[in-house]
Amino acid sequence: MNIPVTTWSLEQTDRADLLPAAAPDGDVRIVRAEVPSPEFSRFLYSAVGGDINWVDRLSLSYAQWQEHLDRPGVETWVAYDRGTPAGYVELDPQDDGVVEIVYFGLIPAFRGRRIGGHLLAYGAARAWDLAERWPGRAPTKRVWLHTCSLDGEHAMENYLRRGFKLFHTEVAEQPQQATPGPWPGSHG
Repeated sequence: MNIPVTTWSLEQTDRADLLPAAAPDGDVRIVRAEVPSPEFSRFLYSAVGGDINWVDRLSLSYAQWQEHLDRPGVETWVAYDRGTPAGYVELDPQDDGVVEIVYFGLIPAFRGRRIGGHLLAYGAARAWDLAERWPGRAPTKRVWLHTCSLDGEHAMENYLRRGFKLFHTEVAEQPQQATPGPWPGSHG
């Protein structure tokens, strides 16, 4: 059975578009995972997206994960709450000063604690200054992302609060899939 899925594309076209978020309470830190690690990236992807139908990368091989993570400019920024991974932002630079926020989200246990807005604002700021860490890259002129009706209920609101503007909407039929959950293969 197919279901309609709405996908929204949003962007910032100037660094001044980025609106800050209040820092969450407690010991929340955001750190770049500087060593490309397919195991860690797959853990983050599965843990964050398991309950919201992130399945497109689950079939990638170890070598495919490594190849993606080794691309110059690809960055993973991880939020930690008292030393425990809480969520992440993955940045993927494209041509002509464009940076895509490919993945962003929180592990379910950390949602609703004001970490998401802070992490998104931090990740978008890192997208804007990405060229400073990668000599030879063009300065960022545009940061963009997409979200869909299968994502978390507060995703769109968070993007708009951080200053992202809607530039495209698309509705397409997709096969309804059993969501693998954060424990793929465990059926629970």
